[in-house]
Parts: sequence; structure tokens; C-alpha cells
Amino acid sequence: MAFGWIDEQAAARRRAGLVRTLRPRPADSPLLDLASNDYLGLARHPEVTEGAAAAARRWGGGATGSRLVTGTTELHAGLERELAAFCGFEAALVFSSGYAANLAAVTALAPHGSLIVSDAGNHASLIDGCRLARAATQVVAHAAPDAVRKALGTHTGDAVLVSDTVFSVDGDAAPLARFAQACREHGAGLVVDDAHGLGVLGDGGRGAAHAAGLAGADDVVVTLTLSKSLGSQGGAVLGPARVIDHLVNAARTFIFDTGLAPAAAGAALAALRLLRREPERAARARAVAAELHARLTAAGHEAVRPDAAVVSVRAPSPEAAVRWAADCRTAGLAVGCFRPPSVPDGVSRLRLTARADLSGAQIERAVRVIGETRP
Repeated sequence: MAFGWIDEQAAARRRAGLVRTLRPRPADSPLLDLASNDYLGLARHPEVTEGAAAAARRWGGGATGSRLVTGTTELHAGLERELAAFCGFEAALVFSSGYAANLAAVTALAPHGSLIVSDAGNHASLIDGCRLARAATQVVAHAAPDAVRKALGTHTGDAVLVSDTVFSVDGDAAPLARFAQACREHGAGLVVDDAHGLGVLGDGGRGAAHAAGLAGADDVVVTLTLSKSLGSQGGAVLGPARVIDHLVNAARTFIFDTGLAPAAAGAALAALRLLRREPERAARARAVAAELHARLTAAGHEAVRPDAAVVSVRAPSPEAAVRWAADCRTAGLAVGCFRPPSVPDGVSRLRLTARADLSGAQIERAVRVIGETRP
């Protein structure tokens, strides 16, 4: 029977409590949202939604082709200029998603004969980039510069370290300055995914690389997403102009993919301009995360201290995590639920998003619900 193995895998997932399901949400959900990645509360901001609508009216519903054919508009070029300037890099290149941006950066910057050193806590998109690249890959201990040095010391050719800046599971930050130093000792490049740092870390939300003093360095490349702090959709790679030119000519997820829809580009550009005008949103997101952590730990929960806007709360098992998240939803609170294989250490968690627009009363309500539904 064709695809008969699918039934066996489905049964195994059910036994392990790892079944995932789609849950369509209404346009106006009654739930208090601590599950999305809308860190700055901009996805529904009037300026952002009007940016999307205006772009769609002017440029149409789709990009109409790949970026190298008809999919690059003046809007895309403007977004790239402003992203690069805001984050402190020479150039930027916009992709249809953050996932595509990561695949592009890793595969195009790690040719045959080179070495990729990959942090054990990296996001799936970076891991997939390593798998698709023609380079050899060494996975090293999480957030361990000495392990990076040891791995780089085993290789005499070109090399690159690949890491998240803020890890999506526990919300801890990578030691970027120490990573960069380890790379420079061996002449290696540094590629970091700032999906969870842009809009939250750095001066006015300029990102983790900016905060670490690495923005604009000729050996540092940053990938990011437009779908989190900027409330839109899409991704980008930032770095030296020669690196960006190389991606235009060599990155398959750029060359062969349809360009980002104009509406998404318009929304991202509007959000970026709003963040530039209201830099306090970044500090507020961090403050909300710190308050959530303090209240949760005071209530006896095992929560990881956040370095950005992700707050992780440990659960006793995958099944307990699923039940806990479901009970929170029933009580009016939407939270994320991370289980194996999404978590590299095998520990299941609730994952909370600290949004800049959360009020004190909403924070108190979230902590209360999590406590009342604790398994």
C-alpha cells in the first residue's frame, strides 16, 4: 500500500503524545495572546495594516515572479535599504520567509570543502540549511565559545559558525561577542539568526548583533524575519554588500522563489518606521518578559530567565504540556507548547511571548491562569 508507513508513524505519535493539529483562529479571538511572536504588538497596528493595504492597492496582490524577473519592486528595494540602515549593515536582501533567508545564508556561504559549526540549540531552519549545504557540519554544545574554538581548530579551510542570537525554546541569548572572537581567531565567518532579537534587543530594537557591537562587521552576516517584531511576513539577510551580491547570484531560495508579496513588504516597512519613531517599544517588551518571569518563579514555576521576549516554563512531560496548554486555552489564555522533537533537550515547555502592548492586568491574569491550570 502506498504511503502505508504514514499510519505507523501516526500511531507512534499518538502513543508518544506528539500529535500536532491545526487550530484556525477567528479574526477577533477572545483569547489573551501569549502564543504569537507579535513582540511589539504591531501586527494589527493601524499604520502597519494600512501599509499592507496601500502596497496591495498599488503593486497588486502578489509579486508576480521571482526577484530576478518581476518580483522586485521599488517597495522591496526601499525596505532593504531601510532594514540595512536601521540595523547598521551595508546591505540587505529580502526573502519570502525567514526560513528561506536562513537556507540561503547557510547554503550559499558554506561551499564544498568548508566547515559549518552549528550550535546545538539552533532553529530547524538553520539545521536544514546545514543539511542542504555542501560543507561538512560539526554540531557543538549550546552557547559554548570554547567548543566553537575546538571545532574550528580541526579544520584548515574556510569555515562559518551558525547560531541563533536568541534561542526560540528557552529565550536565552547567544554569547555573540565571544562567538565572534572565536571565529576571528580562526578566520571564520559568523552567521546569526536574529529572528527573536530584532525589535527587542539593541538600541531601539536594532537587534542582537547591534547590541554586541557587531553590526556592519565584514565577517558577520545576520538573518532575520519580518513576521515577529515587525508584525508582517518574510525574511531578510543583512551583511556586507559583497555577501548580499553573492546571495543574489548563488542562493537558490532567492533565485527560484517568488518574491515577497507587496502587502507584506509594505507592512514590514510601516512597522520598521514606527519602531524607529517609538524605540521604547523594545524596552517595554523586555520589561514585560522580566515581569512575567519574576511573577512565575515567585509562584513556584520553573521558568527560564529571559534574555529577550521569550519566557519558557517547564512542564513535567509532553502529555502534561499539551494538557496544560489546552487548559490555559479553555481558561482564555493562548500559550505556546513546545515538545520533542521541537526541543533539543527533550524537555517539554510552555512558551510565552512577552508583548510590548500587554498591560499589568493582563500579565497578572496570565500568571494566574498558568498557576490555576498547572498539571
